[in-house]
Amino acid sequence: MRRLIQFFLASIHNGFTRFATLGVVFFAIWNPCLRLSQGTLQAQEPLTLSTVDFVRDVRPIFENHCYGCHGKDKQKSGFRLDIKSRALHGGDNYGPLIDPSTPGKSPILDWVSNPNPSERMPPNDSGYPALSTDQVEKLKAWIQAGAPWPDGIDTTELPDPKNHWSFKPLNKEHSTLSIDDLVAEKLKRSGLDFSPMATAIQWLRRISFDLHGLPPDPELAKWFSSHHDQPNAYERVVDELLASPRYAERWAQHWLDVVRYADTHGFEVNTERPHAWHYRDYVIQALDNDLPFKEFIRQQIAGDGLGQDTATGFLITASVLLPGQIGADEPSKRLARQDAIDEIVVNIGQSFLGLSIGCARCHDHKFDPITQEDYYAMQAFVAGVEYEDRIVDTPWANEQKTLQELIDKELHAIDQQLRKYEPVARPQSAPADVPNSIENIVRFDPKPARFVKLEIWDANLHPTLGLIEPCIDELEVWTLGNDAKNVALANYGTKATASGSRESQIHKLQHIHDGITGNSSSWMSDQSGRGWVLLELSNVETISKIVWGRDRLGQFNDRTATAYRIQIGTDPNQLEDIQKVLPQRPVVQPTMNLERITPTKTNSLRFTILETSNLEPCIDELEIFNAIGENVALAKHGTKVTSTGDSVSPNRHELRLINDGLYGNSHSWMSDTIGKGSLTFEFANQQHIESIVWGRDREGTYQDRLAIRYRIETLDSNGTWRIVADDSDRSVYPTDPATPKPHTLSNVAAYRLSDVESKAVKELENRRKELQAKRRTSQENQKAFAGKFRTPDPIHLLHRGDPEQPRQSIAPAIPSFFGSIQLDPSASDKQRRLAIADWIASDTNPLTPRVIANRIWQGHFGIGLVETSNDFGLNGTPPTNPELLDWLAVRLIESNWSLKSLHRLIVLSRTYRQVAQSNQAGNSTDADARLLWRYPRRRLEAESLRDSILFVSGQLSLTMYGRGFDLYQQESETLFSAPLIVPMRVKARAYDAPRRLRFKR
Repeated sequence: MRRLIQFFLASIHNGFTRFATLGVVFFAIWNPCLRLSQGTLQAQEPLTLSTVDFVRDVRPIFENHCYGCHGKDKQKSGFRLDIKSRALHGGDNYGPLIDPSTPGKSPILDWVSNPNPSERMPPNDSGYPALSTDQVEKLKAWIQAGAPWPDGIDTTELPDPKNHWSFKPLNKEHSTLSIDDLVAEKLKRSGLDFSPMATAIQWLRRISFDLHGLPPDPELAKWFSSHHDQPNAYERVVDELLASPRYAERWAQHWLDVVRYADTHGFEVNTERPHAWHYRDYVIQALDNDLPFKEFIRQQIAGDGLGQDTATGFLITASVLLPGQIGADEPSKRLARQDAIDEIVVNIGQSFLGLSIGCARCHDHKFDPITQEDYYAMQAFVAGVEYEDRIVDTPWANEQKTLQELIDKELHAIDQQLRKYEPVARPQSAPADVPNSIENIVRFDPKPARFVKLEIWDANLHPTLGLIEPCIDELEVWTLGNDAKNVALANYGTKATASGSRESQIHKLQHIHDGITGNSSSWMSDQSGRGWVLLELSNVETISKIVWGRDRLGQFNDRTATAYRIQIGTDPNQLEDIQKVLPQRPVVQPTMNLERITPTKTNSLRFTILETSNLEPCIDELEIFNAIGENVALAKHGTKVTSTGDSVSPNRHELRLINDGLYGNSHSWMSDTIGKGSLTFEFANQQHIESIVWGRDREGTYQDRLAIRYRIETLDSNGTWRIVADDSDRSVYPTDPATPKPHTLSNVAAYRLSDVESKAVKELENRRKELQAKRRTSQENQKAFAGKFRTPDPIHLLHRGDPEQPRQSIAPAIPSFFGSIQLDPSASDKQRRLAIADWIASDTNPLTPRVIANRIWQGHFGIGLVETSNDFGLNGTPPTNPELLDWLAVRLIESNWSLKSLHRLIVLSRTYRQVAQSNQAGNSTDADARLLWRYPRRRLEAESLRDSILFVSGQLSLTMYGRGFDLYQQESETLFSAPLIVPMRVKARAYDAPRRLRFKR
């Protein structure tokens, strides 16, 4: 009996529960206290926590009902039941399906016992029968017992990722061998040998296309054909080709394909990225300088902190939705943001590590040791990156900055001159009488006159055309008395002259006094918004009334004079004003508004906003100019500013930004009161003020929050505030969006100017427009599509990858399988990116050198030693020659990560110099030449084919750098007269290469 008890205890210790059950039976027989009913051993006993057995009772259920969908060959919803660790972990969409802590809530029980056949597992259409009541009870009892699953009994074993070839340290055992030694060893094992060597010219053509993408230079070919048998002739050719910028252009194209570079954003609209070329140029320069590849990695991820601003264009080379393509609702914005960060993580994983990290966005990776938590920890490294342009610190950008500063100086001088011609503000002006487009009658005391002049200074706007030429259908001059007559008529001998006429069948100068009213018999000026007409009567007449209209029939109301004066007299050089309607100043604009005032001495100026277009008022800069054109409002002159209240957004909306000399919404002041606010400027010394310039956003991005009613006051010597300018003499701001806004730059500034002055103003305005266009260009040229960086977003693990189902917060970390790095969870965006870059570029990271060595090999042989160049994980293909791959990776590190040195080793090897001809022995053993018994035949890419044709015909431009040439755009303008949308990959591969096309026509 003692032995029986010992056997029972040992069986429990070893996990053999089936023997333990027998032990219970024998123990009961020995112990008379345990009463077993008659026939117990023959009948099925009720399931209890102590009788359930995984191997006997549970696994057969899984095998017969579940393994078909959740076993070795198939794992629906990421759930697997044939391996303990996977079964207890759960699937993609739910947590653990077997929960011993709360047996009654284990989802697997609900699924197998669901009374609804459409929701029960296994499904009716799976071909597997539903579980019986007895089987469900067995599962329930097993779970209630704690779901005991002995170790070591699973019939299937998962491969240990630590044994995967790409995750192991680099093999340095073959350091004394060469490329050819390692290839020859593989060939020998297969009974193969190297093919004969290619001829010198064959090799030269091959290497020229490989390194330059072009045929050999004729002079180099001529020299090599007669010197190839000399020592170091081959080495000399390789060194010359690698030293040429053509090498950098060619291999930059390979790298740009890897990182999915394009000059457009992709997706349906495929909008242009006008500043993306900076990253392309960086890649070319880096390869040309043979920048160590590990530094190349660091700069592309964190170049903004390493003196290489444009290198970070790598982070945002992938497609991305633009704001207009994203829904206005917050869930759509969150999803778009997740998609954008995902593209960055995918790019980093594939390009440098050869891992499909993005596969873990919604669930743990199906093949590689990367969990969903690992994926979001990688996101946290780049959570502060935005897909945007930014001003960069490069020689090109700095040159453009200097140019912009010169332009700003000239613009300042022009503005100072133009301010002298602007009309002086007329504060507290009474509302002007709006002229009637049908008929306007001007009555006055009788006066003798022979000359009558109507001078137009401004006109109303056409609904679609804006400011156009004014029109008068009839100008009448009436005498006094009961027998009054219109002496302006041509049949009384009156002559008409004008500043200029735009004539047609219905618009002619003689129509202005032919006695016929209406648009079809009228005069039209030849100048937008201005012009004059002079009537010379046949005799001096006593007149008391002048009548004019744009269209007496009331069909048209555009082209109506809104600012004008009427003069009469007997001498054309000494005319008297009878009526004068001064032009209103332009309507306030979001960009810039000029207030020319009567020169005033003051110590303080106050700008009070009475009404805005909407929301709290915002002003990016308020400038106050003295008599010598100096902006005395600037803080650097000691001017202090106070306000009635501020809405503060640090470094974006602050009171101190109102006079910092910088323009734009990101350097502005905002009031804390809707529609109102006040700013007071106190000067260090008394100033002689002549003008004020202000705007809501001088960069023109924002148009809201615009002050449309305001007053400007100065403090006099008695301490009284006096109004020097307001909105009363400006055109009324249209509140209806459909109403066209009055023009900003028109003839308004030039009214009552002499012809010489008007010409000077026009020349200044034209030069100003020209400089502004150049300034915009120089300002744009300082930008690169290289990402904007900010405080990182908080990152959470997203259930099923859904931004609307956030779980726990995740800190930046490398995939746990690879170890860990030291990084404070509160680290800044720049610190995070540099940390991940340093880990990727570490000499101890075996993936990085293997991946780039394989890419270089692929560029020379058409296929890598690892065929899946973007996937070195468990689902990728193993290398055909792992020893050679590691040898190349080790050599790369030992040569300070020099890519040129790796190219040199490869192209000078006998393996590379073989002929490409086939033979029967090789074809029968290795038809694809993966063992490299011959040089693999390769197709010439479209880019090289195109460039070769242009090269031999003398039409290939070798101009480097700068914005790319859009061939499709040029063709579309010629053939279709409209832009042709080009698919991103087609455009990126075929037409974004750094070389330019030059066509002779």
